[in-house]
Amino acid sequence: MNDDLEARIRSGKALNESMGNFHVISWDPATRTLEAGFTVRREYCHTNGTIAQGGFVTAWLDAAMAHAVLHDTDYQQNMVSLEIKVSFLERVAPGEGRVRGRVVRRGKRVLFMDAELYNPEGQLAAQASSTGVLVPMPPKA
Repeated sequence: MNDDLEARIRSGKALNESMGNFHVISWDPATRTLEAGFTVRREYCHTNGTIAQGGFVTAWLDAAMAHAVLHDTDYQQNMVSLEIKVSFLERVAPGEGRVRGRVVRRGKRVLFMDAELYNPEGQLAAQASSTGVLVPMPPKA
């Protein structure tokens, strides 16, 4: 495997790039809420490139919740989703989107999260709730 690609995979850069340059904007430890941004590319869309496919919307919601867990545990733990429920409220067109993920409750092993996604027009376009299991972060290679 290409060493550069391997490094980008291990760092998470390759995944974030493939998700429209998903990036964390802010973290509020008091509310356990993370805000992130991403670009909705036309190639992520159906209906002649005008509406983001639901799997991408779900991935952005899930990523925001996972990054909230990383921040909430000081990068000591990550989570594996047990279930995720998504409600699609408005269309998500190409452009710059925002998502907020929040840790609602974290136990020793199980945690509950929620997220909201805003389309490029600033409308609340999707909401998610999720249950996950905490897992230790693997050692850095």
